[in-house]
Amino acid sequence: MDIRLTSLSDPALAGFDTVIDTRSPAEYAEDHLPGAINLPVLSDEERAQVGTIYKQVSPFDARKLGGAMVAANAARHIAGPLSGFGGGWRPLVYCWRGGQRSGAFATILSQIGWRVGRLEGGYKAWRALVVERVAAAVAAPVLVLDGNTGSAKTKILHRLAARGHQVIDLEGLANHRGSLFGALPGGQPSQKRFESRLAMALEALDPARPLLVEAESSRIGELNLPRGIWQAIIAAPRIRLAVPVAARAAYTAHAYAEACADPEAVARIVNLLRPAHPAERIADWLRMVDAADWNGLAEGLMRDHYDPRYEKHRARHDDGCGPVVALESLDDLDAAAAQVEAALAGLRMPGWRR
Repeated sequence: MDIRLTSLSDPALAGFDTVIDTRSPAEYAEDHLPGAINLPVLSDEERAQVGTIYKQVSPFDARKLGGAMVAANAARHIAGPLSGFGGGWRPLVYCWRGGQRSGAFATILSQIGWRVGRLEGGYKAWRALVVERVAAAVAAPVLVLDGNTGSAKTKILHRLAARGHQVIDLEGLANHRGSLFGALPGGQPSQKRFESRLAMALEALDPARPLLVEAESSRIGELNLPRGIWQAIIAAPRIRLAVPVAARAAYTAHAYAEACADPEAVARIVNLLRPAHPAERIADWLRMVDAADWNGLAEGLMRDHYDPRYEKHRARHDDGCGPVVALESLDDLDAAAAQVEAALAGLRMPGWRR
């Protein structure tokens, strides 16, 4: 039975117990449907081998070799990961375009007696829905939480989410803190994977409630913000956190403690800033790295690198009419979130339901 999805949250998906991605591990790693498991009918090496034979020998020889490989891999999956499922189990399988790989696997599973669904159009059809979602205007009214580097915007957003506000953590989806020093363990997902994560978050929004996001540039690490969310950010009203630079530096030195544990890596990143700063300033920052003066380094980077760039960005995208939340320190983020919540409550915008 072929299933055609009309949206990312299509109810048809709920009718299946397991979603199976039959593509190669590399294809799966780049992106896949939420919750899908990978049971490849061709490994990365096998897929490359079949493709080479298809081009250099003949399609028939490629299909013959591929068929043998698919059958062997299907048998391995049935005897292994699928061995515990009973007759009532309902899988949904897909490959790149819903063609030979998923079709062959679905046929074998259905012959066993399982009621198998196959995703019409495969991953390509899913990807089209993702692209459509992230390119479209954001359904909910957007409010941006702004503030210079080290203002604890992400942590405050998390606390607002815990208080029941509608939040999308873009840096969390991108697995990056948005600065030169913002790399996180595990690295960033692919652009496609990031867009799928974002699309699912957008799909789940209540359009009648405000959506809070963090002020971002058009890139988070190596990933680009899709058009829909970026246009919403630059057009949205803002609540700005005003925090003294010393408090921001202290917070940042603590928050980036794991990065500071590798001074050589920090020094390499500082050296990347040479084209933008005088040699004397770079040398001063490197001396702070050698001395493990992380507060001093954070404050220097904020004053001379990050804050000027934030002000330029703000001049382009902030009309200055939004409320400012002044925080003397970042020691109590719950209290900070409460202040932001109070500022949010004071905003009156058409269509908002609180």
